[in-house]
Amino acid sequence: MIPELGNFAAMLALCLAVLQSVLPLAGAFTGNRLWMGLGRPLSAGLWVFMLLAFSCLAYAFLHDDFSVAYVARNSNTALPVYYKFAGVWGAHEGSLLLWVLILAGWGYAVSLFSDKLPLDIVARVLSVMGMITTGFLLFLLFTSNPFDRLLLNTPTEGADLNPLLQDFGLTVHPPFLYMGYVGFSVAFSFAIAALLTGRLDAAWARWTRPWTNAAWGFLTIGIALGSWWSYYELGWGGWWFWDPVENVSFMPWLVGTALIHSLAVTEKRGVFKSWTLLLAISAFSLSMLGAFIVRSGLITSVHAFAIDPERGLVLLTILLVIIGSSLFLYALRAPVVKGSATYGANSREVFLLINNILLVVATAMILLGTLSPLIHEAIYGEANRISIGPPYYNIMFIPLMAILAFFLGASTFSRWKKTSLQHLVSNLKLVLVASVTLGIVLPLAVASSFNPSAMLALVLAFWIVFSIVKDLLDKTANKASRWQGLLGLGRSYYGMQLAHFGMAVIITGVCLTSHYSIEQDVRMAPGESITINDYTFTFGGVVERPGPNYTAQSATVDVSIDGEAYITLRPEKRTYHARGDVQTEADIQVGFFRDLFTALGDPRGDGAWVVRVHVKPFVFWIWLGAFLMAAGGALAVMDKRYRHKPVLLAQQEALPPTADSIEAVAKVSHS
Repeated sequence: MIPELGNFAAMLALCLAVLQSVLPLAGAFTGNRLWMGLGRPLSAGLWVFMLLAFSCLAYAFLHDDFSVAYVARNSNTALPVYYKFAGVWGAHEGSLLLWVLILAGWGYAVSLFSDKLPLDIVARVLSVMGMITTGFLLFLLFTSNPFDRLLLNTPTEGADLNPLLQDFGLTVHPPFLYMGYVGFSVAFSFAIAALLTGRLDAAWARWTRPWTNAAWGFLTIGIALGSWWSYYELGWGGWWFWDPVENVSFMPWLVGTALIHSLAVTEKRGVFKSWTLLLAISAFSLSMLGAFIVRSGLITSVHAFAIDPERGLVLLTILLVIIGSSLFLYALRAPVVKGSATYGANSREVFLLINNILLVVATAMILLGTLSPLIHEAIYGEANRISIGPPYYNIMFIPLMAILAFFLGASTFSRWKKTSLQHLVSNLKLVLVASVTLGIVLPLAVASSFNPSAMLALVLAFWIVFSIVKDLLDKTANKASRWQGLLGLGRSYYGMQLAHFGMAVIITGVCLTSHYSIEQDVRMAPGESITINDYTFTFGGVVERPGPNYTAQSATVDVSIDGEAYITLRPEKRTYHARGDVQTEADIQVGFFRDLFTALGDPRGDGAWVVRVHVKPFVFWIWLGAFLMAAGGALAVMDKRYRHKPVLLAQQEALPPTADSIEAVAKVSHS
């Protein structure tokens, strides 16, 4: 009965999504305020019914209802309760239900926090989101229904959740990732609304910025959690390996980063309008492309959902309709929203344009590397399959990010419209000297070795940090007190600087762990030791340990420093009862400046095993930097500017924007 209730709730949600797609948009075109006003209650009802459907599927998992085919394939009576709940989104059908729930949630959030927006704009935005939700609900109900029953042949036991997914990472990684993916649908919907009305101005950019920042922040956390999960769960000790599924989450993040900066220019100066619209469309389109690649069966990955290719074709159709129609509308309407303001060669506009170009080129490079093997296989057949690995991505991506880091620091001291070269040089010369000095001296002092790549990366990281520090000092120099000056700076400013600081932290972590990690796979018998730097790892043997739904071969690795006991690590090999799968579980002693990583390999007879031992300096900083960036995005969302109705909005609603009105709004926004 409960699964039928969930299925019925999803069908009612589809009906509301269709109404949300049609009525508010029709009201916006006809001027019918009643129909426009229906967008908010319809989005609320859609979210409620999707929440009910999701709750019903969760109930089926928690109560071991194996008459539901999806539960039977992805759960087991011995599965711990928290994994049963996370198993709701552990495979294709349930993860798609979570996707639609989050999509409905974003629409409901727009309806709640849009009271200061013109009704016709809200109607168009909610209508576009309703169309997207309709497409996904049709796909869910007719090709990927998680409530399908096995009533005539109900198994007494489930097949169990994939052992790779029986981890805390499953609980947090997909929800945050989907919040980011789907969150870009709000910026996409605002872009379509702007194209429909031909009204893209400072007010539009201000409405869109907090939603884009929020989606970008969620996606940042989601990607970081996925990297962390891969690091400790797969047992190989790496944090990124350019897997196609990793790539499809990274591409919308890069374009979303460009969109955030482009929106700032559009709001402040009224330029880059068409470009901003294209980025908003591209960010969500890449999210959709990622959903298709992961669920189409085109790739083999530990992250991918292997589904029927026919369902992949349906998803491809939805993808083509959404992307194709939006780009067609963009081609028709983009000339209407051109900006007319001017700016100099050293202005902040130019620096942010360079930022955008670098991010988009990096995205195109990753897209090419991800799709090329698929295209090659489609043309030449499976026997001639090719692969593109880390060497290609590292050679292409790292130089682009190095240039981006340089311009990021330099742009801190640029000004809107015009900046003199003398002003930039006078502000940056001290920063440059300090960055180069520390970037070269620190590796020599700590590692006693000359590594040009590590030094360059540290120079760029210090370049960003010292630029932030100097900018803070300059902005508070003429205040009555430093504290008063710091309090006077807005949350948006602090959010920007915190995100930039997070990037410097990531650069440091990536650089130092890539160049100074020590990794050894050794055969160790009980009592044997290996020494890496100051740490001695002593293998104590393996014992069998029962788990809730597995049996573990648990090793003991004692770590000592200069002969004194420091910590005991217990990596495991787990054999899961239901599937018979063997899974490696690393044990890691996490430190602020280094990680001690151990993983258990294969047995070698006479009690000996292959043991993987790593000392990884500063690897924690990679995820710390990502969370600092996400915190910066959250801080920017909370800026009080986004809670007030934009100046000159009434005039902008009545008349098409002019260059003078754009300049006026930009000046008020800047102040």
